[in-house]
Amino acid sequence: MKRFFLAGLSMLVILLICISAAPQHINNDRFKEEFLSRINKIRAKGCNCGVTYFPPAPPLKWNDDLEFAARGHALDMSERHYFSHTSMNGRSMSDRALDAGYGFKGYKTYAVGENIAQGQMSIPEVMNGWLHSEGHCRNLMNPAFKEVGVAEIDHYWVQDFGGRGEFSAREQQMIKSGRYKLVQKEESDGH
Repeated sequence: MKRFFLAGLSMLVILLICISAAPQHINNDRFKEEFLSRINKIRAKGCNCGVTYFPPAPPLKWNDDLEFAARGHALDMSERHYFSHTSMNGRSMSDRALDAGYGFKGYKTYAVGENIAQGQMSIPEVMNGWLHSEGHCRNLMNPAFKEVGVAEIDHYWVQDFGGRGEFSAREQQMIKSGRYKLVQKEESDGH
């Protein structure tokens, strides 16, 4: 009887260790929904970022490529114990977004930005911190951003924003005919 109890207790401990070691938000629809709801509620109302008022902005949509970039950066910061928009290997947010598949080819406009945080225990806490930081708030309210992906690993939070604008049908015709030239311009990484 004692042997069965110890075996059962051991299995329970192993199960709890496995559950606690697993990444917390992989494929967690509630995580995505809560972030989108909080972000879009603020964007719908408009808000002050520092002393600058930002009027209402269109809602953001979730983007899995941006989430993948955010997850990779959160994991890297957690494993290597640093806190920066620039990875230890020198990669920028733009580099990580492109590597994750969030590309600019075929789009008229392209913008990316990033918010990071460390130590917050919940979505409300990290969102409150970002909203009370002028640069982070500006990213949240930037109307050029149309998509977002967020990840949290070991209390390292990364929120990656993106915005891509399409060419009109007429512009596409002009590009195909050679009468319209495309020039690539470097964008900033955001805050």
